[in-house]
Amino acid sequence: MDLTLLYRGPLASCDYDCPYCPFAKRRDSTEQLRADRAALERFTGWARSSTGDRLSVLFTPWGEGLTRSWYRRALVELSHEPHIDRVAIQTNLSCRTEWLAEADRDKVALWCTYHPRQTPYERFLGKTRRLAATGVRFSVGVVGLPEHLEEARRLRGELPEEVYLWVNAAEGHTYTDEEAATWTALDPLFPFSRHPHRSAGRACRTGATVVSVDGDGTVRRCHFVRDELGNLYDGSFRTALAPRVCPLAVCDCHIGYVHLETLPLYDVFAGGVLERIPTAQARLGMPLSPRARR
Repeated sequence: MDLTLLYRGPLASCDYDCPYCPFAKRRDSTEQLRADRAALERFTGWARSSTGDRLSVLFTPWGEGLTRSWYRRALVELSHEPHIDRVAIQTNLSCRTEWLAEADRDKVALWCTYHPRQTPYERFLGKTRRLAATGVRFSVGVVGLPEHLEEARRLRGELPEEVYLWVNAAEGHTYTDEEAATWTALDPLFPFSRHPHRSAGRACRTGATVVSVDGDGTVRRCHFVRDELGNLYDGSFRTALAPRVCPLAVCDCHIGYVHLETLPLYDVFAGGVLERIPTAQARLGMPLSPRARR
């Protein structure tokens, strides 16, 4: 089968403490880090051995994964597997990036978030330039708070033109039309983030071709629906995979609503769904084709 897996293990520690972050962070103990490493290595082993499937993997840790050697190693190893089409991770890019030279740069990708006041601007920009020079696919984004606007504008002006700058609507923040237009000038796709999407009863790829996996191997349709489909390691999840509609009233997170079949985002992000890289046409704000508007 063709299957996309969103993996989130027990790791919850982060080297940043952003006040707007919705994730509850902790300082992981040595024991907790060992447990996370063991869980990730088990998952990586399963993915590498599942040669009868075509897999894509996105790591979505609660904390920052790339400061841990086992996440860097997982991306490198999975990128070289012939049956794995893409392996990506969400990251604040605080880690070193030289290790990416060992990965298959046609398969590995980074979804990077810039957090003003958590890291010097020039340091972050320098890392994006080094990434661009290596040919690694990546996107860069910010949370759309008023205090981030000037640095977001500066970032858009100094990033390579081909690097997509996305803007996430801040959780709990309501945007006037004027404010939304300001952010849309930086990210033409911001309107998709501005409001939660009605999802109840609407077809979604999660639970059929996209699933969420936790550190114990429990498989759910996505990070936001808690019903279990089975377990990854005993194969019990496979019989539960089927087209289904969303049971939630709304979906307000990109890693969820990107999979809604009622939105055109698989066309918008064709070839870059996991790393949040849109097509050149969409990145420039050009109108979608009639097929893409369905």
